[in-house]
Amino acid sequence: MTGYASVQHAPASAEDNASAQNVRLGLEIRAVNSRFLDLTFRLPDELRSQEPALRALLSNRLKRGKVEVRAAIDVDASASLPQPTPALLQRMQSVQDMVQAWLPDAKGLSVSDALRLAGSGNAVQVDWHEVVPNLADAAVTELMDARAREGKRLADMLKDRLHQLRELAAQATPLVPQLVEQQRQRFLERWQEAMGLTEGQVAPEAARDRALSEATAFAIRIDVAEEVTRLDSHLDEVERLLKKGGEIGKRLDFLIQEMHREANTLGSKSAALDLTRISVDMKVLIEQMREQVQNIE
Repeated sequence: MTGYASVQHAPASAEDNASAQNVRLGLEIRAVNSRFLDLTFRLPDELRSQEPALRALLSNRLKRGKVEVRAAIDVDASASLPQPTPALLQRMQSVQDMVQAWLPDAKGLSVSDALRLAGSGNAVQVDWHEVVPNLADAAVTELMDARAREGKRLADMLKDRLHQLRELAAQATPLVPQLVEQQRQRFLERWQEAMGLTEGQVAPEAARDRALSEATAFAIRIDVAEEVTRLDSHLDEVERLLKKGGEIGKRLDFLIQEMHREANTLGSKSAALDLTRISVDMKVLIEQMREQVQNIE
């Protein structure tokens, strides 16, 4: 199932470190359907050490899907621009003069060099070991909520298809007796015609028995009651699983295959256009269900 989550966090250590107030950590998780759990991490160097913890967290809460985790650390450089004191600038000048006394060709400090040196002592110190797990847990919760909403939409769609399949099965059931009776009448008419052509060369009882035997064989050949019964059973099981919830994707996929087999058999036994139409409509609905079932976790 697909899902997306994005969370932002300002480290709690900002209360103790003024420069840390300008640091923001953003974490996003993207997930698409996959048969297995495939985790990919795109983390800045500062968070590389957090990958094992993130992998363990995601593995515990997600069962399948192609999942990509992205993190970014944003530092507001303009707000955290250091303000060197006169004493610090004097110290830099003194050190520069001493270096140039020994190395006359050495270049002097630029403004950017001075600002970098002034800010090196105030580097942001954030304990990511405390921040990242809590932020990741919130992101996974948001992802699961998004997947749950999608799952509900998929379940509603599947229930609608189940209802349509039940209606088609109900239409197919009374067609078979009608077809059998029509065929029986045809066989009897052919028997009467055959009796007229043979002019008594064939015993009436034997010809009539042959006609009824052919009608019986036809009825057995086109009887789809067994297929309709099994299809109804599969529909009941799919509906039960949708109500139960949980990890039902693989079981639903198996049931969809069985339903498709029954619809195919019903079509192969078809002796009328109405049954053929019902079989085709069933296979269209079942194929729609198959495409969505593969996205259910």
